[in-house]
Amino acid sequence: MSAPSNGNETQAAAANAPSSPSTSSIHKSDIEKHSLESIDQAEVDKAVKKMDLVIMPIMTMFYLLSFLDRTNIGNARVAGLQKGLGLTDHQYQICVTVTYIPYILSELPSNLLLRKIGPNWAMPTILTLWGIIVTFQGFVTSFHGLIAVRFFIGLVEGPMFPGIVLYLSGFYTRTQISVRVAFFFSAASLSGAFSGLLAAAISNMHGVGGKQAWSWIFILEGLFSVLMGVISFFLVPATPRHSKFLTESQKNLIMAQLERDRPFVNPVDTFSFKHIRHAFTSPHVFFMFVVFFVGGTNLFGLALFSPSIINQLGFSPNHSQLLSVGPFGAAFCMTLFIAYVSDRYRTRAIPLFSLSIVGIIGYSMYLGTHNKHVAYASIYFMAMGIYGTVPVVAAWISNNSEPYYTRASAIAICFMATNLGGILSTWSYPTKEGPRFKKTNTMNLIFMIVTGLLAIANYVVLRYKNNKKAENRAKVLAPYITEKEPDGGVTAWVELGDRHPDFRYAL
Repeated sequence: MSAPSNGNETQAAAANAPSSPSTSSIHKSDIEKHSLESIDQAEVDKAVKKMDLVIMPIMTMFYLLSFLDRTNIGNARVAGLQKGLGLTDHQYQICVTVTYIPYILSELPSNLLLRKIGPNWAMPTILTLWGIIVTFQGFVTSFHGLIAVRFFIGLVEGPMFPGIVLYLSGFYTRTQISVRVAFFFSAASLSGAFSGLLAAAISNMHGVGGKQAWSWIFILEGLFSVLMGVISFFLVPATPRHSKFLTESQKNLIMAQLERDRPFVNPVDTFSFKHIRHAFTSPHVFFMFVVFFVGGTNLFGLALFSPSIINQLGFSPNHSQLLSVGPFGAAFCMTLFIAYVSDRYRTRAIPLFSLSIVGIIGYSMYLGTHNKHVAYASIYFMAMGIYGTVPVVAAWISNNSEPYYTRASAIAICFMATNLGGILSTWSYPTKEGPRFKKTNTMNLIFMIVTGLLAIANYVVLRYKNNKKAENRAKVLAPYITEKEPDGGVTAWVELGDRHPDFRYAL
């Protein structure tokens, strides 16, 4: 999906260039046709399992550390950060908000550059740098120092999530991607559980070396990220072709499988601003942009403030850290389950709509009770409904955006929306409105309803487009027809991308 270590972009594009399904009009040599028609699915499954065992744990660790290092400020707050630095609620919210501005601005450019730089260099470098910055966060002594550190954390971490989704789309087919996104994204819910346990343990280091407990949370978690970043330079392959753990025959099988799955994109698939324009003007990208925005608001609100919310329900600070583990553990299980169902039955709209119902139940419970135990139980439903949506919508946007640079743009645009929601979330839980947070939870409830409605709307629009493609196939391909390419060939696929009549939108 991206450049090999020697920077040969053309070779990388060729290695990652998925072609149309075997029923399409692309002209292929007899050797290529035979390769696609004679794929041994059992051998392909073995190769995919190898990728799962090597690539997925690495990507999961990347995202776990990304989410942990970005949201551990919530645990640090409970451990005394706000009091230690003398911050007001308003100043604390500014420190959280400032992370998202460079985070958003870095997502699209980094995705467009990923193929050129190569993920085998870009991702380990990003992880190492942000680990260093997080470590320095443990030494800040003022409001302004915390703002500066949070700004650079956002700048460096921004490329990671959209980059991982784009990276995996170069290794897995469209019907395999959701459960893999779920696997690494489940690290977000896992990090929510893990951070609570870790913060509770690290809090016992209060006073060691003259540092407060919140400082040690940043220092120890940051140093671990640095260590993993350095190690990962030796672990991340640039493309399936450059994977040392696959045999040559397995590499050929994986590439043949990818060619069957996606429209043909060969080395002429070079960057053009029209790809960005196409991503911005596609209705399904707009729908998912809104879903990512409302989902990001709910997700980051829960990730950043759940320890504080639980604390305000009447539980002690250390008990609150431990109680925050349960909802994220449930979210972890739901995320994996719903993504498996989504891939297994090749559907995105139904799982997304179902998850919105789960989230609606959670927020309705919280708003409708004054019992702290029922309110705590409702957070389980919130977490499951919120976290489970992400791999489904990430796969949906990746499935339906072609060619490569349009896909890169669409993925980045949607994750920018997630972090715009993150900005809103930082202002959503003022301490004075706790523990019910009626305004915030009413807004979040409405956002879950919007998610369900947009799942239905996107399904209807994409189904309509698929039907129109079948009706207008000859008309759409007419400008690209030549004597050698009676159905438009490579030019039609590269120019039309996901608008090609032989490309079927995932529903």
